[in-house]
Amino acid sequence: MLKKYLIVFFISMVPLFELRAAVPSAMAMGLPTLQAYIVCIIGNMIPVPFIFLFARKILEWGRDKKVIGKFCTFCLEKGHKGGEKLKSTAGRGLFVALLLFVGIPLPGTGAWTGTLAASILDMDFKESVVAVLCGVILAGIIMGLISAGVISGLKLF
Repeated sequence: MLKKYLIVFFISMVPLFELRAAVPSAMAMGLPTLQAYIVCIIGNMIPVPFIFLFARKILEWGRDKKVIGKFCTFCLEKGHKGGEKLKSTAGRGLFVALLLFVGIPLPGTGAWTGTLAASILDMDFKESVVAVLCGVILAGIIMGLISAGVISGLKLF
């Protein structure tokens, strides 16, 4: 049983897979839903502070490197421009925008991408982590409902 929990824990930590793969995997393995859900959320949230605190620093460090300099500069400039535009448009709604970005389980969205965006946009650390956590909880609920057949039974997808 511990082996199954560890598998879903590590699946939820992997970028692109995250809860979108971990929750259905846990249900397919027959793990108790609530316990598996909690393990998946914890696994998905562990990388978040590290991504937030170090992603921007790594991009700034790589700015003047020969091989990766152009890419790092592009990411920082694009993030800054996009962040200023988003802040002026969304204003106080930036928290909700990040929550929904992370929470709606589509390819390319999730805790990793949302946290990276928050870091590049210079969002507040606590606000970003809380928004990502709420988004991860929402994504887990949606994936649990899809995996249980509830959402497909409603003909929503």
